[in-house]
Amino acid sequence: MTQFVDLSIPITNDVVSDPPVMRPQITYMTHENTWEQIAMFFPGLTREDLPDGEGWAVESLTLSTHNGTHMDAPWHFHSTTDSGASPAPSIDEAPLDLFFRPGVKLDFSDKPHGHVVSAAEVEAELSRIGYELKPLDIVLMQSGAIYGTENFTDQGCGMGAEATLYLTERGVKVVGTDAWSWDAPFSHTAKRWAEKRDPSIIWEGHKAGRIQPYYQIEKLTNLDALPPFGWKLSCFPVKIERASAGWIRAVALID
Repeated sequence: MTQFVDLSIPITNDVVSDPPVMRPQITYMTHENTWEQIAMFFPGLTREDLPDGEGWAVESLTLSTHNGTHMDAPWHFHSTTDSGASPAPSIDEAPLDLFFRPGVKLDFSDKPHGHVVSAAEVEAELSRIGYELKPLDIVLMQSGAIYGTENFTDQGCGMGAEATLYLTERGVKVVGTDAWSWDAPFSHTAKRWAEKRDPSIIWEGHKAGRIQPYYQIEKLTNLDALPPFGWKLSCFPVKIERASAGWIRAVALID
């Protein structure tokens, strides 16, 4: 029997998982106050004409494409990819066959918040779990960030450019993290930036997509329920024209 493991956070007003400027807003309209919306389609309809006087439930959302569990397209990282040879694709241009593939989990949850994972650490973790990467594997990182806790956006480690390219050079096209970002949290990177003023450290994991295109899932959850490998991930993004990202319902299937 196949076990389905939900790896997606909800889009909600109640749990802070984005900086204030990016938080989603959901307005709920319920059965008690929507009968007039139905009456607009049926002139002369009264509330009493509807069963129990109830309308429908519907919600209005103000969202960024990067709210909730979502997939970043290469267009989010830079205007070009393949070292400048190709325009970076948007989320509606993504090949669907990339998004239902065997998954691999790399556990870096013991690293300090703000740590930047290196290629050597990726290689060591693959050796520890006894797995050899195959082209088109989906690689997820357990970062140490915990959804629903305070200061979520400052939590977890991140993948550096070197580690990201280690994966993409081996044929990986889709990656993901349970942190707010594939990169180390900005609050930690800003401290290193203030010390050395090295621009190469800013958003370096994302910017590796300038060299090799890849798709990136952010704000996963429940990764501790997954074994290191032996499962498939379904993570199809919503098709939004010319968009930098699309929301996904990430589900792991374990046989």
